[in-house]
Amino acid sequence: MRAVAVTEFGGPEALHVVELPDPEPGPGEVRIRVHAATVNPTDTGLRAGLRARRGGELPPPPYVPGMDAAGVLDAVGDGVDTELRLGDHVMAVVLPRGTRGGYAELVCVPADSVVAVPAGVSDAAAATLPMNGLTARLALDLLDLEPGQVLGVTGAAGAVGGYAVELAKVEGLRVVADAAPADEALVRSLGADEVVGRGDDVAARLRAVVPTGVDGLVDAALLHERIVPAVRDGGRIASVRPFAGATARGIEPVLVLVSEYATARDRLDGLRRLVEEGRLTLRVAATYPAAAAAEAHRRLEAGGTRGRLVLEW
Repeated sequence: MRAVAVTEFGGPEALHVVELPDPEPGPGEVRIRVHAATVNPTDTGLRAGLRARRGGELPPPPYVPGMDAAGVLDAVGDGVDTELRLGDHVMAVVLPRGTRGGYAELVCVPADSVVAVPAGVSDAAAATLPMNGLTARLALDLLDLEPGQVLGVTGAAGAVGGYAVELAKVEGLRVVADAAPADEALVRSLGADEVVGRGDDVAARLRAVVPTGVDGLVDAALLHERIVPAVRDGGRIASVRPFAGATARGIEPVLVLVSEYATARDRLDGLRRLVEEGRLTLRVAATYPAAAAAEAHRRLEAGGTRGRLVLEW
């Protein structure tokens, strides 16, 4: 099979197409013939060697990025209990290990990481949901807010932030989110009750709208300690990176690791149902042939992308 991989860490030019043996699903796994794989910031970090810099032993290269995949169910390993059938269109969250990232023609994943593609949705659009949607789902679960409470969201125009806004409205929360002027209409269309200007001083603007402070906050913009003043005493901040800085007033930072939901099939299937009900919006910014992955990485790192870039085989 072909895959897009790096053999030496570096810039986008480090990505290239390699030939690898076809993977075989082990017990409890299924194999997907990938049609689409989403490009996420995590992928650029893997490509640049950020995982290697954190220490720990790595398997030998090549390293295949990609935490989302959509395509057709191709093979089933022993002991798999699933209603899905060979040839069904499916989507999955992928945890890259060695050659197991989503940027490949074939990928094997635990059966509990896979659900059907939402009805009427393309594989490219479906591929944008698993990792980012589950990240937002986990963030809200960790914040554990009640209907009527106030959620703040930074980075609301992005994939994780956008899903957080929509999921919060499904759960009856009041949402106050940030946006650049060009993104305000988008963030409002996702359901935000109030929108404030983004930036390093967004905490003050959130406090102006919610004087007592938001009950919980999804920090998709990674503002860390700069966002602490926006949160009420005893509130929580959910961040997709380890929290940098100090908190006060009993505010608790919680780390969102999507790996905790990698086999939470019920959570992923719940996201699928919300898409089919029109309550969750899939946004594809552009599609690229898989061989043009370097171009997609350059565009993502340039910033300003709204929606996700998707590689197609």
